[in-house]
Amino acid sequence: MKSIFTSAMAISLLIVVISCSCSKPKQTAPFKSVNDKPGAPPKTWKEHWFEHIKTVNLVYYDDNVAFYYDDGVDKSVTWPFKAMSDVWGYVKKTYGAYGDSSRLYVIFHQNSYPGGHPASYFDASHDYRNTLDAGLNSWTNPTGEQIGMPIHEIGHIVCGASNGVQGAPSDAIWGDSKFMEIFNYDVLMNIGREDEAARVYQQMVDKNPYEDYPGRKYPGVKWFINWFYPIYTKYGKAELLNKYFKVIAANYPKQGKMYKRDRDMSLGEFVHFWSGAAGANLNEQARFAFGQYWTADVQNDFLQAQKDFPNVKY
Repeated sequence: MKSIFTSAMAISLLIVVISCSCSKPKQTAPFKSVNDKPGAPPKTWKEHWFEHIKTVNLVYYDDNVAFYYDDGVDKSVTWPFKAMSDVWGYVKKTYGAYGDSSRLYVIFHQNSYPGGHPASYFDASHDYRNTLDAGLNSWTNPTGEQIGMPIHEIGHIVCGASNGVQGAPSDAIWGDSKFMEIFNYDVLMNIGREDEAARVYQQMVDKNPYEDYPGRKYPGVKWFINWFYPIYTKYGKAELLNKYFKVIAANYPKQGKMYKRDRDMSLGEFVHFWSGAAGANLNEQARFAFGQYWTADVQNDFLQAQKDFPNVKY
């Protein structure tokens, strides 16, 4: 991601490059008008990060989101308001609070600043607001990358700011985007977009074009089909995903409110922590999913992780 986490403008499409054949939901009117009510978000926001220098305008807000469009975005596009409000509401319900603000600040660009990035309430760069900033050529259809990219970026906030701790140590294992496949699927299933979730799933079954993306640490591993989806369905779905971040927050080395260690998380440790979240030893699933990468050394790392992090039980 082009943020404190990682850079992924090129692969923020990872699970959403799918055909958009579902019917287009009706446009929804804002729940509240943009005005000066107490607690209302600011009417404008001057961007001051990366190459972004535009002043964007508040077009909608509710208790979950504050939406800002730049001058290029078609103002008749309102479907994202409810969709992203539902997403952030579900995230808070599932993963807990993210700082003192209940809102996610969403910035949409059109025909400028392509791609997307997140920031969390830890980040001075985005004025300590949980932020999703995304740009596409069109926002007219709530399918494919238009709904998938924003959810993907929200997933990075979950990875990097859950349980009051900053950082994403698991990125060393799953890279920028592999967790987002199951995260997007779960979110879509829980905001009434089972149709879009089904497309995501089918894409993973047919062929995920990003499995061998340059720089992938474990090229060829079918993360969704052979790792995440099996443990997700067997050990509690969203409850499992949430427990993983709780296990990390409770056990992974940190300094103050930031994860800090002199080396990256190992694959053996990664599976140990997921086993703790599942409440079951996932060694055999890991052997199957990671195949050639599950070497004797990695197996030893897994056993060592049980000694190094004894409070992770299963």
